[in-house]
Amino acid sequence: MGKRITSQDVADLAGVSRTTVSFVLNNEQRFSIRPETAEKVRAAAKQLGYYPNASARALASNQTKTIGLIISRAPQYIASDPFLPQILGGLMEVLKQNRQGLLVEWVEPGQQLETYLELTRAHHIDGMILMTPRLDDPGIKELEETEIPVVLMGYIPGSSLHSVDVDNLAAAETAVNHLIELGHSRIACITNAALPYTSASQRLEGYKSALKKANLDYDENLVWEADFDMQSGYHVTKELLASGREFTAIFVASDNVALGVYSALREAGLKIPDDVSIVGFDDIPLASFISPTLSTVALSGHDISVESYNLLTRLMRGEVPESLSVTLPTHLITRQSSREIGRRAT
Repeated sequence: MGKRITSQDVADLAGVSRTTVSFVLNNEQRFSIRPETAEKVRAAAKQLGYYPNASARALASNQTKTIGLIISRAPQYIASDPFLPQILGGLMEVLKQNRQGLLVEWVEPGQQLETYLELTRAHHIDGMILMTPRLDDPGIKELEETEIPVVLMGYIPGSSLHSVDVDNLAAAETAVNHLIELGHSRIACITNAALPYTSASQRLEGYKSALKKANLDYDENLVWEADFDMQSGYHVTKELLASGREFTAIFVASDNVALGVYSALREAGLKIPDDVSIVGFDDIPLASFISPTLSTVALSGHDISVESYNLLTRLMRGEVPESLSVTLPTHLITRQSSREIGRRAT
């Protein structure tokens, strides 16, 4: 085994101090180093095959060069979430460009406070993105007071934390309006998650708002809570059918949940959209490949994650953005799963 290359070897070859090597290779901006000196250091490091390890970078810059992505849900839901790869893909793209690492943690309801305290006090990360925040999260107040920058991937009313999200209420209202315009008046709603999750409560409010503006009665017996995954969509649809309540359409506030809804309706001998029209939310890749293809609200998980990172980076630099929240656009995609009342699917 050959001798391990150290920063001192690089310093000797470049004719500079170890401190200069550390500053150059860790992109430390606090000190001005002549460009020709920096180039000599990089050339020496490349020639010797030397790369500073993560611990050395952290010691040199007083930064970990790592951000945390905290997912507020149980691991079984994370594994079955087809939207999550878009989030991770966007983050990994910008992190790689900026030579930063990502620490991913999941936390179940009731464990948030302890997890946040551990991460912020142990200084494992330079900043935090909290995905799918809950209205009843007891740790939000702690995050508001921590010195580590935090961005919510989602929105908590009244919180002082910065956030990136879509207008869930308006987007859901658009989805339900589409069904109303097709002549549907008995429209069920299956949420994407339990209502303490802000996206779930906001999308339900959009459903209610659309009905109210159309002078349609709100029937709480047509509203069912799912739990992120296909299995929950399947089971609550079975319960909806068993309830005997009449409906001709369903607004499903998650495409992943809608996959389970499809299965339950087919098992009951019902055709989509001839018997039941469906509109989803998220536009996951499968939405355009299942049969019939799913009408849905499209949003970009990639853009949400990149905007969250950009906002977090500004906070980490000590900047104070003018607005607490960034709202990204959505749009409705109409496909084969929704049809006009009285007209058969072709």
